[in-house]
Amino acid sequence: MRSTFGEDRASAFERAIGRQSGRIGNGCGRRFSGAALWAAFHREAKSPAFAILRCASALSLRSGCRSVPPDGFVAMKAATVAVQPTEHPMSEHDDYEPEHAASPTNQIAQELQLYGYRPSEDEADPRPVPEDRIIEGAVADIFDALISTVADTSLDPDLDDLLWSTVNMFHRAVERADRKLDDNEQAQKRLQREQDGSEVKSVQLERLIDLGQSLIERRDSLEVFRDGAADHYHRATGSPWSQRTGSRVNHRHLTAAMIDSRDFIAAKRRAETDVLVPAGPKIAFSGGDTADHKLIWAKLDQVHAKHSDMVLMHGGSPKGAEKIAAKWAETRKVPQVAFKPDWTKHAKAAPFKRNDAMLAVMPIGVLIFPGTGIQDNLADKARKLGIPVYRFGTGGA
Repeated sequence: MRSTFGEDRASAFERAIGRQSGRIGNGCGRRFSGAALWAAFHREAKSPAFAILRCASALSLRSGCRSVPPDGFVAMKAATVAVQPTEHPMSEHDDYEPEHAASPTNQIAQELQLYGYRPSEDEADPRPVPEDRIIEGAVADIFDALISTVADTSLDPDLDDLLWSTVNMFHRAVERADRKLDDNEQAQKRLQREQDGSEVKSVQLERLIDLGQSLIERRDSLEVFRDGAADHYHRATGSPWSQRTGSRVNHRHLTAAMIDSRDFIAAKRRAETDVLVPAGPKIAFSGGDTADHKLIWAKLDQVHAKHSDMVLMHGGSPKGAEKIAAKWAETRKVPQVAFKPDWTKHAKAAPFKRNDAMLAVMPIGVLIFPGTGIQDNLADKARKLGIPVYRFGTGGA
């Protein structure tokens, strides 16, 4: 019974490897019986596929014959490999997905989706600036929050400094925008000299012009922030806000469209000159440590009624008559120019050098209130230049 089963199995194996045709290949099959092949198969491994491969190799080595696959062997090997499990079987939901390199377009799309569009430093920003009414509302909220939080607390003595610093924050932002505009102007001048008729240079210059216009809009919007904050500071403290260094100007009228780069630069320079030396008759004012604010306001109102577009020039003193005059100009919305003495450069002669600079603008009149020899020096020099001098408190001249 056992031998019959073995013979049947051997016969089936022989049929699988091609013994039905009478040979394996190259005559090698005639040297080995089916029983010997089955014994080798049974000893080598339990897997028929690997046993067949090992058996075929052994036959080739022992017989010295060239390894030639028997009839039906290739088909059987392919069928055996096909039923083996693969390393990554295909399914409806793959557990394994190889890494794919993202295309530049996909990277840009992801950046836009995550962060939105942000122009670089050398590109014009196409987004609009905030409207003036929105800026004014935001500034009012800032000051209301500060005052309501700090007032009537132990931080109340610091409130004035906090409010002043809030205005100064916007003023410094305006100064940074001005510096960027100056850099843009120098870059435009350089490209003007490098123009060779090529489209590349022309496009570069056009980009700089667009960037300059965008910077002007940003600077003007920041000035609205600063001026609105200065008004709230004045209402909260009773004193006009003034910067410690530099000038405080408003370039709101510089937003006209420019035709080309030269017109842009010329308009920028003219606008800066106009705001630093405002148009209109100049009135010089000087006084000492007097506190007669009613008289000062009354006389300045008389001059303002006669010259509605007047520009007030004073010494920028933090106290006395000149501070009262500065508050009057702030309240009446009159342009004012402060000629502060340069103590570092001129030492004790600084007030007299300041008088010379004030008279160099050629005011149409000089208002003198009681003070010291500094006021007398200004009056004497004005008379020599033929400028009318008006004294108050000690008689007119």
